[in-house]
Amino acid sequence: MQIKEDFEIKNLTTYKIGGKVRKVYFPETQEEFSALLRELDEYIVLGGCSNVLFSSNGLDGNLIFTTEMKNFEIRGNNVFAACGVKAPLLAQKAAENSLTGMEFLIGLPGTIGGAVYMNAGAHGQAVSDTLVSCCLFDKEAKEVVYKQKSDLSFGYRTSALQGGRYVLLFAEFGLRKGNQDEIKNLMERNLSFRKSIQPSLAYPNAGSVFKNPENDSAGRLLDKAGVKEFDFERVRVWDKHANFIVNKGGAASEDVLELMVKMKNKVKEMFTIDLIPEQIFLGNMSEKEEELCSILYKKNQK
Repeated sequence: MQIKEDFEIKNLTTYKIGGKVRKVYFPETQEEFSALLRELDEYIVLGGCSNVLFSSNGLDGNLIFTTEMKNFEIRGNNVFAACGVKAPLLAQKAAENSLTGMEFLIGLPGTIGGAVYMNAGAHGQAVSDTLVSCCLFDKEAKEVVYKQKSDLSFGYRTSALQGGRYVLLFAEFGLRKGNQDEIKNLMERNLSFRKSIQPSLAYPNAGSVFKNPENDSAGRLLDKAGVKEFDFERVRVWDKHANFIVNKGGAASEDVLELMVKMKNKVKEMFTIDLIPEQIFLGNMSEKEEELCSILYKKNQK
């Protein structure tokens, strides 16, 4: 297992933002990962860093990356995947086996761990639609446990994993047989749609900034509020979709948080709707970041 100290986290985040982390671990097997979770008292677990804003002040603690845990298996209509498997890769492998239900994952840059944690979704599909069960590490009991989908309180961009007690080791999905050409065509349409309105990672970003309010779209509200005009020295709102922030180069986490607050306030002003961030803020906070996070998240994030 690789272990690195004073690691520049921005090299792994899709925002290309973040300071130095005191100690970073890269487990490769479930056994290594579980042993690490038993051994360490304080830690943060991350996968693809595609839905994360990491503080430019770094983290004076332990960070575990799951990206070296790449094992997956397809048995009949069921797919078993370790938490570090890239979501698009799993979508492709399912398609090669004429299995439908994962087409939406083709455009998501993160890992299966992050996708389950957030109950990721797009194009009318979501992780919870096909998830059957999970193998988890219970941080309180310090042991490996198995949970069925019904135990995991899935909702829109939420799951029981966000409560902090459980860490995903691997997940089981139950898919359906389908027509391979139709599956691949749907994946191509999903990718084309994504490319037409969303920034590629050539423009550093972390995906959707805010969750969709019930029966509405955060992108629509932000667009109507005129936030596409927000273009600052180091960050800007993407001109093709108002729910994305792009790092223009050299941005710090405070730059992104300040822009998020401006976006949130414009929508609140015009529609009296409080947008809730989809992106997760992590790391050591400056006083300014504490202030901005208290506005955005209604509580200080650790």
